Amino acid sequence: MSAPLRQAATWHRPMLVLAGFMGVMAVVSLGGLVVDDRVLLGAPIWLKPFKFAVSIAIYCVTWAWLTALLPRRRLADHVSTVIVLLLTIEYVIIVVQVVRGTTSHFNYSTPLNATLFSIMAFSIAALWTATLVLTVLLLRTPIADPAARWAIRLGALISLAGLALGALMTSPTSDQLDSMERGTFDGIIGAHSVGVADGGPGLPITGWSTTGGDLRIPHFVGMHALQFVPLFALLLSRLATRAAALRHDGVRTRLVLVAAGGYAGVVGLVTWQALRGQPLLSPDGWTLAAAGALTAAVVLGAVGAVRAAPAPDRELAGSTT
Repeated sequence: MSAPLRQAATWHRPMLVLAGFMGVMAVVSLGGLVVDDRVLLGAPIWLKPFKFAVSIAIYCVTWAWLTALLPRRRLADHVSTVIVLLLTIEYVIIVVQVVRGTTSHFNYSTPLNATLFSIMAFSIAALWTATLVLTVLLLRTPIADPAARWAIRLGALISLAGLALGALMTSPTSDQLDSMERGTFDGIIGAHSVGVADGGPGLPITGWSTTGGDLRIPHFVGMHALQFVPLFALLLSRLATRAAALRHDGVRTRLVLVAAGGYAGVVGLVTWQALRGQPLLSPDGWTLAAAGALTAAVVLGAVGAVRAAPAPDRELAGSTT
């Protein structure tokens, strides 16, 4: 058995099983998109199960790999198994509600819908807590390569914050509060969109609002730091065979720190943009100015990280360009 296969054999098995099941459900959901023409909140009703299946599969594969890095895995394996159970409960409820033709999130319109969403809410809170435990264990794990060590740690921390940003969607909107006072409450508490009602015009596939802010954006961007930052560190290690400056551990580590800081800045920026009711693709002057400042800071940080390489590395890098 090759080294990569031997390493993969140590990954958390239930996580991999759930990832495989989510791959099957992604295909099933695609089939639903083809044969079921129902629309819910302006989107094909099977689009949500498809997106959640893909997201859960990526999450499970990533954590199955990360827990394999831990020197002591007993607690992590138990926590990971709990996460598998929680994600399964959440996904089953999403599919059940799709079959019933109604929404799964924020739905208190009937006792059954309220019970199902309450179970989901508990599962999501427990999932965040379990992920926090895994993150703490990961922070204490010795990893020889400093760039990889910081990439994994910071990616996990930013991802944890991204998960927490989902809580912003659970607060009642001003219109919902007004409807409660007027006695016209329709049973929905919480929303994805800011400044506009859910179900309006949106971007393809994601459905992110094109007329108002959308809190799914920072939630999504934040969560996937878990993949982006470690993959960036992996890219640097591959490029080190061609770029002399990147062969220095300190340079790669500083570049990872800059990338993680920039990524965290993007999460903050899209959160600020969404909370102001502004569509992702229609930024105002303040958003553009903040994006420009963030870009400049990342570029300067990256240049500084490379320039901080030992002199022989810089000279060798210059001779190869």
